[in-house]
Formats: sequence, C-alpha cells, structure tokens
Amino acid sequence: MLKQRIITAAILIPITLLVLFYLPPAPFCVMTAIITLVGAWEWSNLMGLQKTSQRVLYLLVIAFVLSWMIIVPVALIFIVSSIWWIFAFMLVVLYPRCSSWWGSGVFWRGLMGIVVLSPCWAAINYIRNQNDGIYTLLFLFVLIWGADSAAYFTGKRWGKTKLAPHVSPGKSVQGFLGAIIFCTIIAVAALILCQIPPAMWPWAIALSIITVMFSVVGDLFESMMKRQCGLKDSGNIFPGHGGLLDRIDSLTAAAPVFVMGGLLLGMYLD
Repeated sequence: MLKQRIITAAILIPITLLVLFYLPPAPFCVMTAIITLVGAWEWSNLMGLQKTSQRVLYLLVIAFVLSWMIIVPVALIFIVSSIWWIFAFMLVVLYPRCSSWWGSGVFWRGLMGIVVLSPCWAAINYIRNQNDGIYTLLFLFVLIWGADSAAYFTGKRWGKTKLAPHVSPGKSVQGFLGAIIFCTIIAVAALILCQIPPAMWPWAIALSIITVMFSVVGDLFESMMKRQCGLKDSGNIFPGHGGLLDRIDSLTAAAPVFVMGGLLLGMYLD
C-alpha cells in the first residue's frame, strides 16, 4: 500500500508542477475545471446516483456553476465557502447523530458537492492569477500535502488517540499534531526564504495553521460521506490513493479558507 502511494505520488508531483509552472492562466483554468468535473463525477457516486445519465446531469450542473462563478464577487464566494466549512466541521463532529436529514437525500448531498468543489476551483485560480500566484499556490500545495503526509507517518508511528473514530478510525490526534508541527516549520521556512518582515510572521503562521486545520476538516468530511455510502475510496484511478477526491479532499477546504484568510489579512494590513 505504501509502495503504491509513493509511486503514484512520484508520478503526480511532476505533472502538478508542470501544469502549475508552464500552463498560462486560461489553459490552467480549463485544466482545473476538468479536474473539478472528474471530482464531480466521483461525488455523484457519493450521492448514490447509479444511472450514467444522472451522473452526467450532475456534471452539467457543476459546469454551469463554474461558468457563473467567474462573474460572482470573489469575496462572496469565499465568505460563503468559509461559513460552509465551519458548518461541515459541525457535521463531522456530530456524525452520525445528525446524518438522518442529509444522509439519504440526493439533493442535499448534491448541494454539498457544489459547495465543496466549486469554491476550491475558484480559489486555486484566484491564487494563480495574483502576483507571484504560482509560488503562493506551490506553497499551499506543499503545506497541505506535506501536512497530510506528516499526519500519516506520525500517526503510524505514535498514533494512539483517535481523532474522529466515528468518521475515520485511522486518524489520530498525534497525527494531527504532527501535521500542525510540519506546517509551522514549512511556514517559517517560506517566511525566511521570501524575506518576509518579522511583523508579518505571527499572522502568516496563524493562517498556515488554520489552513491545515481546515484541510483536516475537508479530509474528514469526505471520509464521512464515504462512510455514509459504505465506500472505501471515492474512485480507483490512483493506485494506493483511491480516487481523485481522495487526493484533493484536503484542498477543497484548505484553498478557500486560505484565500479568505489572505483577503482578511490584506484588509487588516491596509
């Protein structure tokens, strides 16, 4: 299992870097939209949709939402998304006690897919189009996927206390703390490398930690959806990793929260 994860990561990381550094903004936007639609296809499985026509219809709904998000004020997108992820955290904490109202409803699970996938796509492209956006996005990827790996190995070595036993029994408090420590180290290293003024350090480190905390919420939320549907993975396109959603679940929550925090930090500094 670990060997498959390493091989898959070794293939995906160079591809991600090539797309990030060499695709111009417009093709990058289209590429990430396609990736989002692949995620929507897997999400339709979490909704319990069986017919291909139903799943294609859901893809069309997501595509329609993405097209309209281009003209929606970015602040509104990320405010709504941040509120949603706070609500999603509550759903994870309360699972399975409060799953009766959404667990069997295709409409509610479909709506959840929209607010999970669409703002993530908007956030990634918003970051990409800013000054030094490529490097900011690279930092976000390293932060999230690095923290995820740190949580995995820390949990394997020292994990004893279950973080969310009803949702994901394999995750531990010790793994979560390992992720927080890792993200702090990465944030400090980036601040030193980019020669950021020391006055900014507490805010930047705090934003990095909050981003990673919400990345864990995104991971747990997808795990909750899979558990509700009786699925181990969202798909099987990545050996050792499962489906696409299993690779981007952390990012779906982290990216919008990261952007929202950046906007608030910018307003504060102005």
